[in-house]
Amino acid sequence: MNMITPAECLQGQSYPVFALAHLLGIDLMPRIRNWKDLLFFRPSRIMQYEHIDALFGEPGRNVIDWGLIEAHLRDLMRVTVSVRESAISSTLLLKRLRSGSHRNATYTAFREVGRVIRTVQLLRYLSDAPLRAWVTAATNKVEAFNAFQDWVRFGQRGTVTANDPVEQEKDVKFTSLLANLVIFHNTLDIADVVRELQAEGWIVDPLDLAQVSPYLTEHIKRFGEYSTHELGITPEDYDAHLDVDFSVLGEDEAAAA
Repeated sequence: MNMITPAECLQGQSYPVFALAHLLGIDLMPRIRNWKDLLFFRPSRIMQYEHIDALFGEPGRNVIDWGLIEAHLRDLMRVTVSVRESAISSTLLLKRLRSGSHRNATYTAFREVGRVIRTVQLLRYLSDAPLRAWVTAATNKVEAFNAFQDWVRFGQRGTVTANDPVEQEKDVKFTSLLANLVIFHNTLDIADVVRELQAEGWIVDPLDLAQVSPYLTEHIKRFGEYSTHELGITPEDYDAHLDVDFSVLGEDEAAAA
């Protein structure tokens, strides 16, 4: 399974999101907040747990309706295949499911599957400290990149004002492209500084270098510098080699970098 940690998935509050992600083969692991408001669901009314039963509320309550899932399994799979084959937009589907009527059988079936998957994920999150650290680090990376994109796209406070879906998509893609260009520029600058330090005799620790973020903004002129006399200047070839041994980093350290 692929593992993702999207902050936009309502911090793990949306049951249909968990259900659709699971049916698409995605291991959804958002950072969990507001634990006191979350519900854990029992697989049956008679099921009780010796040490964690209080998480599931009163005995006999918050029970998964397996019959509902079984009755609508074909509908769930039909919708999932439609999303996978791009016959229907996942964004549109989730929007409808989030605002769907509780009388809608597909909505209630997605919700029931989501209750199962989210309960399992919550228990994994509670019991696995390395997993919590991984999820937190991955989410922090995503939030840092989103904040960086907001800084790059400072016009109109980052709001996409066009109603045309094509223009909206262009806006998002161009913003992402510009952000990645600035990141590339920052990475080259960082590499140049590292080489200068090494030339002066400094030893660059890969653990220290792994903590340096490419989301630097202080040296960037956000409004640009329009010097027409530089249009014909060909930039120098960049040096991709960096004489730092990153193989000494462990898997956890490399993931957190």
